[in-house]
Amino acid sequence: MPIELKTQDTLEYVYHPVPSRTLRFKVKAANDGHVILSEGANPGDADPVLEIFIGGWSNQKSAIRRDRAKPDKALVDTPDALSNDEFRGFWINYLGGAIAVGRENEIEPFLTWTDPAPINVGYFGVCTGYGATGEWIIDDENYDDEPLRNVVLDTPDVPGQAGVVPDNSVLGGFDNENLYVGRAQHEGAVIPGKIVSSHGVCYVAWGGAEHGKPEYEALTGSNLQWVPAVEGQIPPNAVVGGTSEDGETLYIGRAQHDGSTTVGKVQPSHGACYIPYGGQELSYPEYEILVQQ
Repeated sequence: MPIELKTQDTLEYVYHPVPSRTLRFKVKAANDGHVILSEGANPGDADPVLEIFIGGWSNQKSAIRRDRAKPDKALVDTPDALSNDEFRGFWINYLGGAIAVGRENEIEPFLTWTDPAPINVGYFGVCTGYGATGEWIIDDENYDDEPLRNVVLDTPDVPGQAGVVPDNSVLGGFDNENLYVGRAQHEGAVIPGKIVSSHGVCYVAWGGAEHGKPEYEALTGSNLQWVPAVEGQIPPNAVVGGTSEDGETLYIGRAQHDGSTTVGKVQPSHGACYIPYGGQELSYPEYEILVQQ
């Protein structure tokens, strides 16, 4: 059953365990619907937290703030995002430091940021303030088995164990061995790439080069399909793979090169899929993109 809450004009958070890595909710408020993500149920001022402000600044802007400190990590214009007359739906996805905030029934987030020091989110809280009270409906279903919910794989310091992937990892390509879909953090970005099990790393493309990352995440799930695309085209059901260092949403793509099928990142603003190969970052205007069926 959904969690139904009422919040007063106090800016005092009400905490609950997070149901999954994607928090889906509806809120009715005139302004300032605030959500906090924390490791514990009652974080103190010194504990790491993430706050998402929706409809702040008199219902004109939304923001992400780390550890209650300014400046905001992300701030965007969202005029009339909230309503005191009707419920508005939103989702928040947090995994591996990449946080994305979007509207109900929209895949593309309107607010993103990559945390260079990810926290282990266990609880969320909601509140209202600055003249607003709120009504909340929190979806308590667990979505962690969906394709967008990735599995964290911190490579263990055990010889022969690096490069492990879960049994239900998504096969992305082939280059003398199976390549799996993964992603890793690099230079403030969370970048989709290829897991090469025999190398013990996930390779990502960035800054003209290929980078091998021993700590990565592997994509798991089913009901996925590769479809052709060109020059930055993004189907409405494309799987979000990460974010650039500038906050742009990256998608999971692949391209053919030198007899291989290699997984990389689709960056819409560049109109291309970038793949990591042979130490380089290679650009392809024609590629395949991963979508949910």
